[in-house]
Amino acid sequence: MRSKVGIFFLITMLFASCDSSSDFDAYVALPKSSWNKKNTIQFTFPINDSIGKKNLFINLRNSKDYAYSNLFLITQMNFPDGQVIIDTLEYDMADVTGKFLGQGFSDIKENKLFYKENITFPATGEYTFKVRQAMRKNGAVEGIEELEGITHVGFRIEKIK
Repeated sequence: MRSKVGIFFLITMLFASCDSSSDFDAYVALPKSSWNKKNTIQFTFPINDSIGKKNLFINLRNSKDYAYSNLFLITQMNFPDGQVIIDTLEYDMADVTGKFLGQGFSDIKENKLFYKENITFPATGEYTFKVRQAMRKNGAVEGIEELEGITHVGFRIEKIK
């Protein structure tokens, strides 16, 4: 049994390392599958190509415990020259029948959400991407303190071929 698990892990790692379209791909696991409104997730990455076009994605894994059909996020991109771009984004997490969107056969769904499409980074250097949840209940002023059901948050940069 142990050898089957080892072989599965090795094959999984081989497939993951063969992804030539990815310039950056990282995840952060959230404690207790819950995203606190004060927990800003941060990814720092180098950009060595200021000519090639890229697509940027926010990757999320959610469980059946996620209680909403949408998700509001606040993002911040910090450039090497000190420029900062902040966006408020909304994503659909479920269809009109309440079925979760995303990929996966189990209770965990993987969502690859477009953040920026067909962009060129203006300069080489180190960039930082930050994201936090900004969910609130209808009519409420205060945000949801603990957003349950989000297990992982990731950031991915893909080269456009």
